Amino acid sequence: MLSISEFLKLRVSLPVVDVRSENEYLGGHIRGAVNIPILNNDERVKVGTDYKQKGQAEAIRTGFRLVGPRLLEIINKADQVAGGGELLVHCWRGGMRSSNFCQILGMAKMETHQLQGGYKSYREQAVASYQVPMRLQVIGGFTGSGKTEILRALRRHGEQIIDLETLANHKGSVFGGLMMPPQPTTEQFQNELFEELLNLDTSRRIWVEDESIAIGKIFLPQGFWLQMCAAPVYHVEVDKSVRIQRLVNEYGPSDKQEFLEAMQNITKKLGGQNFKDAKQKLLDGDMACTIDILLRYYDKAYLTGLTNKQHRIKSRISWDGKNVLTCADDLIESAG
Repeated sequence: MLSISEFLKLRVSLPVVDVRSENEYLGGHIRGAVNIPILNNDERVKVGTDYKQKGQAEAIRTGFRLVGPRLLEIINKADQVAGGGELLVHCWRGGMRSSNFCQILGMAKMETHQLQGGYKSYREQAVASYQVPMRLQVIGGFTGSGKTEILRALRRHGEQIIDLETLANHKGSVFGGLMMPPQPTTEQFQNELFEELLNLDTSRRIWVEDESIAIGKIFLPQGFWLQMCAAPVYHVEVDKSVRIQRLVNEYGPSDKQEFLEAMQNITKKLGGQNFKDAKQKLLDGDMACTIDILLRYYDKAYLTGLTNKQHRIKSRISWDGKNVLTCADDLIESAG
């Protein structure tokens, strides 16, 4: 049995197999783990039903009966993942499923190492990581200010960053899911955040983009969110005309109907007349005017939030929206 700390060290060089069912894996898994279910979705339901109705002994028999025909398939998949080497294995709590999997592979002369506490121990480690004090630095700015681009420029300067929107597959606004892959589950997003934190030095500053606790349909971990809410804010100021053009470049290629459907979600907040005007401009192909109208809502909403952060604003950085590396330089100098 491996402790979670031993497991995290060894997985750098050894492949990881998650033997939970497909649905458990999709709900949240360890980055890079390969799913080889010892009980698939249907089988797990049947075993669980027998456990409740007939007891543990009968459930175990049902499990062996169902898995038996797939044993060779399981062994072959594991051998393919291992590539002739060793495997790290886990289930939910480091119990029967991973133990049986390791025994089966052991009979096939394959070497395995089981994670003590299973995926649950990984999740506990992840949750603990969000509580560790961090030197977060928050980049704020009106919609279209290029905060994500600035964040990536900071990384090119050797700064530590966490790109929350990339992890979430969403750009934050009601339009943030357009032209993006499907979002992960909240649990998987939080796992990915944990993986990023593992590679960072929390005693050094870490730049993040200003976000609400929800990014699309996923939620930031409470501990991390509270640290963001207490972190210094660097407000990037960009002329509205520049922001409009940047947003036109970003969302202009999107499907008009999908854009309109997303816009309908903020009809009430935008106001009936503003929505009608924005819709007409969109249908006319005037994306710049559409964005200009939408910014009436987004700018107002951001200003309201900014008012509550006044005491946290460390500096205001003016940017022309062109040389992003210069903007990154100014932020680094301001941070000291």
